[in-house]
Amino acid sequence: MAACTVYSTQSLRTNISIPTSSSKTHVGFNQKQVVFYTKSNNKRLNNTSRYLITCKASDSQTIVIGLAADSGCGKSTFMRRLTSVFGGAAEPPKGGNPDSNTLISDTTTVICLDDYHSLDRTGRKEKGVTALDPRANDFDLMYEQVKAIKDGISVQKPIYNHVTGLLDPPELIKPPKILVIEGLHPMYDSRVRDLLDFSIYLDISNEVKFAWKIQRDMAERGHSLESIKASIEARKPDFEAYIDPQKQYADAVIEVLPTQLIPDDNEGKILRVRLIQKEGVKYFSPVYLFDEGSTISWIPCGRKLTCSYPGIKFFYGPESYKGNEVSVVEMDGQFDRLDELIYVESHLSNLSSKFYGEVTQQMLKHADFPGSNNGTGLFQTIVGLKIRDLFEQIVASRAETPVGATKA
Repeated sequence: MAACTVYSTQSLRTNISIPTSSSKTHVGFNQKQVVFYTKSNNKRLNNTSRYLITCKASDSQTIVIGLAADSGCGKSTFMRRLTSVFGGAAEPPKGGNPDSNTLISDTTTVICLDDYHSLDRTGRKEKGVTALDPRANDFDLMYEQVKAIKDGISVQKPIYNHVTGLLDPPELIKPPKILVIEGLHPMYDSRVRDLLDFSIYLDISNEVKFAWKIQRDMAERGHSLESIKASIEARKPDFEAYIDPQKQYADAVIEVLPTQLIPDDNEGKILRVRLIQKEGVKYFSPVYLFDEGSTISWIPCGRKLTCSYPGIKFFYGPESYKGNEVSVVEMDGQFDRLDELIYVESHLSNLSSKFYGEVTQQMLKHADFPGSNNGTGLFQTIVGLKIRDLFEQIVASRAETPVGATKA
C-alpha cells in the first residue's frame, strides 16, 4: 500500500508541475503527483495557493539521521567520517552556490540546519537574539522540508551564508538514501524529532570547549583571553536553555571530558571520551567491551599497545542517563600508533563492521582528522558503522514487508 501526503508549495518553495504520466516503482505501485488549488484570505500570500499530493511506495522513504552539537564541537569532522563509511566523497552541490553548507555523496546528503535561520546576522543583532534562540529559526519550514525529503519530494531549501551572514537564494535538494540534518536544533522541535530514524548528540564539556577555543582563537586568530571568555559566556544561557536539553532525546551521545589520568589537567589535549548508547533502540545494538552487561575497567597498555604517558584506560558498563537505561564505553588517553588500534578493536563487540579491522582501517584512512588519536575519532567511526548497519536493516525490513501490509 502507498503513503500519500499533502504539501503546500509555500513549504516546499518550488514550482510544481503535473506530470503527464506516472512512474512505476519496483514494487508495482504507480507513483502519482496531483496539484490542486485553494483560495486564501491571507493578504500576505497570493490569493490562490497550490498544494501537492504525492503518493509513493513507503519502502522507498529516505532515512533521516539527526546530529546535534554546539558550534565548534566537531560536527564537520563527524560528517566526513560518516560519509566515508558509505563511500564516495561528500561535496557541495555541483554548479550551485559556492557558499552552500550542503554536502552530497552517492548515498548521503548532509544539510546544515543553520539554513533555517529566519533572521540573518543583522536581524539577530537588531532583535538581540543569538542563532541558538528558537525565535531566530523557522521550525515550521524545517519540519515541512525534512518531511518532504523523507517522503521522496525534492525541495528548494534556503541557504544561510556563513561568510556574509545573509540569507541567500534557495537550492534544490533531492531525496537521497540517507539525509543527515546537522546543527544546533535537530531534536528541539518534536515534529522534526519524530522524523529521525537515529539521533546523535556531540557533548563537549565546558572545560574542553574552553581549552579548544583558547587554542584556536588565541593561537590562530589572535583573540585575547578576555574576549574568548566573553564570547563563551554570552552563548551560555541560550546553550543551556535550548541546545543542551536535546541530549536527553539522543540515541547515542559522544561526551568529551577532561582526562582523569592527569590530576588537575586544564590543557584539553588528553581527553576522556564516553560513548553513551541508549538501550532498546530499534535496529541498534550497543557496542560493548569483553562481556555484554558487565562492568569492566581495562588498561590495555603493554606488549600489544604502545602507550606513552599518561597511558590509556577503557571502561564499560550499564548506567542511567537522563532517565534512560544506557550502555557506556569510555576511553581515556590517546593512541601512540593507530595501526595498533586493531588490538583494542578485537576486544570490542557489536561494532557492525563488515570485516575484521574495519574500524582500524577507517581510522588510518583519516589519520589527519582531528581526534584520530583519541576516543572522539574512535567513537565517531564506530557510530558511523552503526548508522550504516541501521540503514541496511531498515532497507531489508521494508523489502521483506508485503506491500499490502504497509501502513498507509
